[in-house]
Amino acid sequence: MLRPKLEVADIFRDHAAAWRSANAGHVSLDQLKVMSAIERCRTAALGGHVERCEKCSYTVVAYNSCRNRHCPKCQGAAAQEWLAERAAELLPVPYFHLVFTLPAAIADIAYQNKAVIYDLLFKASSETMLTIAADPKHLGARIGILSVLHTWGSALTHHPHVHMIVPGGGFSLDGNRWVACRPNFLLSVRVLSRLFRRLLLEKLAAAYAAGELQFFGNHAKLAHAKAFTAYLAPLRKSEWVVYSKRPFGGPEEVLRYLARYTHRVAISNHRLIACDEKGVTFKWKDYRLEGLDRYRMMTLATHEFIRRFLIHVLPAGFHRIRYYGLLASGRRAENVARARELLMPPIIPVDAIKAMRPNAADSANAAEPQTTSLCPCCGGRMIIIERFERGAKPHYRPSPPPTVLRIDTS
Repeated sequence: MLRPKLEVADIFRDHAAAWRSANAGHVSLDQLKVMSAIERCRTAALGGHVERCEKCSYTVVAYNSCRNRHCPKCQGAAAQEWLAERAAELLPVPYFHLVFTLPAAIADIAYQNKAVIYDLLFKASSETMLTIAADPKHLGARIGILSVLHTWGSALTHHPHVHMIVPGGGFSLDGNRWVACRPNFLLSVRVLSRLFRRLLLEKLAAAYAAGELQFFGNHAKLAHAKAFTAYLAPLRKSEWVVYSKRPFGGPEEVLRYLARYTHRVAISNHRLIACDEKGVTFKWKDYRLEGLDRYRMMTLATHEFIRRFLIHVLPAGFHRIRYYGLLASGRRAENVARARELLMPPIIPVDAIKAMRPNAADSANAAEPQTTSLCPCCGGRMIIIERFERGAKPHYRPSPPPTVLRIDTS
C-alpha cells in the first residue's frame, strides 16, 4: 500500500509544539505521551534497520514503529496479528453486529470521567445482552460477545459507543445443546434499549454515590446531588440508541469487519486531504444522509484538529476490546470447542485435527522471516544488513528512489 501523502504524524511534527505551548497546563500526561509517540514513529529517534537487495544492492533504511495504540500507522500489523487469533475462534453460525451508544448528556460528562463511564458503558451493554439472551422469553441461551469501544464520530467529535460482534445463538441454559436464534433476528432492540437505559443509569448513580465521578467547568454544579439527579431525570424517559445490523454474510465478512473496527483510531491517514494555512482538510461521513452524498470534506483549524484527535486518547491501561459470556478469556477456548461439538460433531478425530494445525513455535518463527520485503527495482529479496539503536544513524545510506520509465503513447 502506498504511503499517504499526508499523515497525522506530519501535522504533529509541524504544529504540536505550538499547540502544547498554547495549551500548557490543560494537556494530560497520556495525551502528551501519544503526541510524542506519533511524532517519533518511524524516525531515527526510535532506531531501525537497513535492508539491501541481494541482486542489485538497492538499499533502504526502515525506522521502527512506536506501537502506540492511538497511532494511525501502527495499527495495521497489530490488527493482523490479533485477527489471526480470532479466525481460529469463529463458529459456523451467523454473526450479528450491535451498537450501544451513550446519550449526549452522559457523553458530555464521560469526557471528564473517561475510565469510569467508558467502563460502565461496557458493563451495562454486556449485562443487557447476556440478561435478555438468557431469558427464555427471548432466546434462552448463554451467548458470547466481543465488544469494541469507539469514542469518535466521523468528524472527530466525542461520540462514545460500543460495537458488538455476537454469534447468532448460544448454549442452552443446561449446557447440553446449541440454541440458534431466528433467521436475521437475534434480540429485540426495543427490549435491549430499555434494559440498557436502566442498568447504565443505576450504575452511574452508584458511581456518583461512591465519589468516583468528577466535574469541571460547565458541569461543576453537578457535584451537588440534587443537580446531578435533575441532570439525569430527562434521560429516564428518553429513547436510548441500540442498533442491530443484519447478520454478516459469513466468517470472512466477520473478519473483514473486525479488521476495520477493532484497531481503528480516531482518523486514518488515508482520510487526510491537506494541511495548509486554512487548516486540516479531511474526508468524513455524514450518517444523516444516504448513498454517496454522505461523503463530505471538512476543514478544521489545525489546533482544533489536534484537540479533537487528542480527546480520543484513552486512559493508560484501559482495555478497549473486551469479551463476555462464552467468549470471556478464562474459558474461551473450552467454550469454542464445546460450541463446535454441539454445532457440528467432528468426523475427523480430534488428534488428527490438532496434527493439521501449525505448531505455535513454528508460527512464531514464520512471523519473522529472514527477508522483510521485495526489492522495488528488480523484485529480489531484501536482506537486513544493519540494525541501529534509538537516536543513532545508520552506517549505510539509502539508494535514490527507483526511476520509473514512462512511455508516451499519445
